[in-house]
Amino acid sequence: MFPRVGLKLQNRFFSRAERVFRPLRQPGSLVQRSCGICVESRPSVPALTTSYAHGTSSRSLRHSTIGEALLQSVERCPDREALVFLEEGIRKTFAEFLHDVDQTAAGLLALGLQRGDRLGMWGPNIYEWLLYQFATAKAGIILVSTHSLITAFKTQQYVEMLRKICPEIDSCTPGDLKSAKLPHLRSVIVTDSRHPGMFHVDDVRQAAGSEHTRLLQDLQRKLCVDDPINIQFTSGTTGMPKGATLSHHNIINNVCIFGVRMGYTWKVRICLPVPMYHCFGSVAGLCQHSLHNIHYGSIAYHPHVSICLYDGVLLHPYRCTFIYGTPTMYVDMLSHYTPTKYDLSSVEGGIMAGAPCPPEVVREVISKMGIKQITLGYGTTENSPVTFCGDPLDNEERKVETVGYIMDHVEAKVVNPSTGVIVPLGKTGELMIRGHCVMLGYWNDEDKTRECISPDGWYKTGDIASLDGYSYCRIEGRIKDMIIRGGENIYPAEIEQFLHTHPKVMDAQVVGIKDQRMGEEVCACIMLNEGQECTAEEITAFCKGQIAHFKIPRYVIFVDRYPLTVSGKVQKYKLSEQAEKLLGL
Repeated sequence: MFPRVGLKLQNRFFSRAERVFRPLRQPGSLVQRSCGICVESRPSVPALTTSYAHGTSSRSLRHSTIGEALLQSVERCPDREALVFLEEGIRKTFAEFLHDVDQTAAGLLALGLQRGDRLGMWGPNIYEWLLYQFATAKAGIILVSTHSLITAFKTQQYVEMLRKICPEIDSCTPGDLKSAKLPHLRSVIVTDSRHPGMFHVDDVRQAAGSEHTRLLQDLQRKLCVDDPINIQFTSGTTGMPKGATLSHHNIINNVCIFGVRMGYTWKVRICLPVPMYHCFGSVAGLCQHSLHNIHYGSIAYHPHVSICLYDGVLLHPYRCTFIYGTPTMYVDMLSHYTPTKYDLSSVEGGIMAGAPCPPEVVREVISKMGIKQITLGYGTTENSPVTFCGDPLDNEERKVETVGYIMDHVEAKVVNPSTGVIVPLGKTGELMIRGHCVMLGYWNDEDKTRECISPDGWYKTGDIASLDGYSYCRIEGRIKDMIIRGGENIYPAEIEQFLHTHPKVMDAQVVGIKDQRMGEEVCACIMLNEGQECTAEEITAFCKGQIAHFKIPRYVIFVDRYPLTVSGKVQKYKLSEQAEKLLGL
């Protein structure tokens, strides 16, 4: 399970209310000055006097589960269309969606899954992503991990990959897998064609009887808003993914507050091409309609996403009014957009997040595409995810230079990374977050949880930032070496370890270098074994089919030595600068 760490102080645990609203005390101070700022609307008065902000609001936090929120939406407007999955030809009203959720949740119980079990989702943007996100929440099952697994096809052959890992699946009874390499995995559910040893999604829908429906109903009274319902993997200081564990309370309140900030009403029709396995897609996107009764269409992203958006979702009959996207997606849309060919008259706004947003891209989205209410957001998976977000009506300077102002009921401070002392207003330091949004912890990793959440509940983002008097935040850079390529988080250590398996490679260091379209690109700086010769093409070919395509280095350079500290550690920021200079970037 996840550890309850980061909340303990003076030998006791604080309640959620205590850890959210406990007064901040600077080391050595006797009296804490008020640094709250009202965020029910755009801050109009510069209330902050130091780099600490508490977003105050008369709107209370929600105390409900995902299932309760969906039921309330259905009661408000059962026959309103809730969603469209363009490529699958699926359209559902709120009532139809709830019926599918209940049927699937009861089916999972019929297959033997119990409250607290984990079910992984492995696939592209399909209807089952949304369906199982809500069904597992109602059944008390935690989405993502390795008790059961749902696979889907796109460009990746997931079933074939799984067979290579656990060949026992071909001869097992569905639901009774015993794998040497995946000892916790018992069931696999596929969404397309049937396969030996695996359930099909239709089997799940048809498995439930009346007794399982009653069991599901009884279970609703036992669920707690603080129960974990989602494990989403992110990066860590070691370069290996960690499972950020989020609760009903984390997700419901982030969804609600973000939707209010964006001005969502039932008239909003969201186009959602961002990956559903990211917190950006699953929480800020998928869960919005359960609280705000909005409608969205979803498609899977690919390099020509703009064509799909314009010809499919944005034009008749869907006419989306709002677009989600990473900076790379917007760059692609800009590269294909011409006003005489594409009609964007229905598009009123959008959200750009998931990676650093180049100011020039934001300006072009406003000036060329005419999306005046484009808005930037900032957050981390560990914070459910949004902690700062702009107002759609912010002026251009705030849109392009900041990631918005503090969210409701969230605390933020900027500190000296070395001392932990809050820096003066406007100065840079490490951004830290506390409040209802902070995750429960990293699943089964108490040590890593303690590293990033302080004893009094502050989450260390690892990002360098500054605050102004209105609580608008500027992100200046990242402390860690993680590469963000087109919204995808890439861990250099993983690629370096793989490159070390090449027989000609003596050492490999991977860095991110600037790229206009992707934000960053992967560059491998390789030292060869003595007497060996190698080409960049040979390294690229070695990577293909062995690591994910977006992790394959775009650039490969061969070096004789690396810039080192006095203690012998590679100075990656210098190595990145040298690579950019060598490549003429």
